[in-house]
Amino acid sequence: MPAFETLDPELRGVLGKRIRELGLRLEGSPVEPYVRQLYKELERRGLHKFRPVCYLTDEWGCPDMQPVLGIPFYLADPNLGKLERAIDDLEDSREIMRYMRHEAGHVFNYAYRLYARADWVATFGPFDRPYRDKYRPVPFSRNYVRHMEGWYAQKHPDEDFAETFAVWLTPGSAWRRRYKGWPAMRKLRYVDRMARMFGDQDPIVRTGEVDITVDDMRLTVGEFYKRAEKERDMRVDMAMDVHLSEIFLTRKPREGRPAADIVTKYRRELIDKITYWTGVRRAVVRALVEAICKNCERLKLWGEIGREPLYLVELTAFGTTLAMNFLTRGTFTGDKRRPAKVAKVEGKKLKVESKKTATS
Repeated sequence: MPAFETLDPELRGVLGKRIRELGLRLEGSPVEPYVRQLYKELERRGLHKFRPVCYLTDEWGCPDMQPVLGIPFYLADPNLGKLERAIDDLEDSREIMRYMRHEAGHVFNYAYRLYARADWVATFGPFDRPYRDKYRPVPFSRNYVRHMEGWYAQKHPDEDFAETFAVWLTPGSAWRRRYKGWPAMRKLRYVDRMARMFGDQDPIVRTGEVDITVDDMRLTVGEFYKRAEKERDMRVDMAMDVHLSEIFLTRKPREGRPAADIVTKYRRELIDKITYWTGVRRAVVRALVEAICKNCERLKLWGEIGREPLYLVELTAFGTTLAMNFLTRGTFTGDKRRPAKVAKVEGKKLKVESKKTATS
């Protein structure tokens, strides 16, 4: 996270304002067209009566068993979007719709109480299964679709359904061809069957209780980001001095550049690929890559000019190993600790682990 002092003056002026006083509304905001796009996609897929109620909150979410869809507040204002892009990684159009479709899957499940049906349980598993304790993904398993980064459908039956719904809903996903012969096809056909069954029926539960709205958020914008940064940094607990010294040089070569500059150059690519293939939350992977960069700078490590492709391969393998340790053991170093609780208490916040977890 860059220092606030380096931001554009116009953006710095937003930092001291309380989120609840910004007057943010979904209607007429930059994110409203995405809501309309979601509704059009639902209509095209035959869901004529299902329109998720959307609201602005602190992160992507769908409160447990509540058929409402939470959208991050920073997407509702151009200046907040610029600030998010400067401080963090603002979602692009593709990512926004990916989240929208996934969350719509949760809302569809809750609105029609599908999770209580015997055939839903037989297809996806018990809805009341403990949410995080048994999450050990099997990479490339054909029992699950892939929509979100990593192997998110394997996390819980509710996530399995939401991911399956999102793949089914996505225009051009060609799910019948792509998943032909996969056990996951049974789940896609189930979603398709439920959509045809309830396409012309009003939801059983029309709306639900929201958790935190922008009108409840007493934090200033600056406090929101500082709290998110503090929480993120607390998760990065590594001893990487020896390992980084094996990748880079401890002395400046004849033709060299600082290792931190090399990591910074490929920062986005490293974050994107490690997140996609491990399924670890983007915020955690981003913190991991930034910690690697800071340690390279602290240790005064160097790289030889012309060997960047080799460094990139090693950094990708190194970062992926650390991320998989975090996913399976709850720590980057691989020490046997209890898996870290990196999301809000389930049942109070959405199943999707979002970019931030700071609340007011």
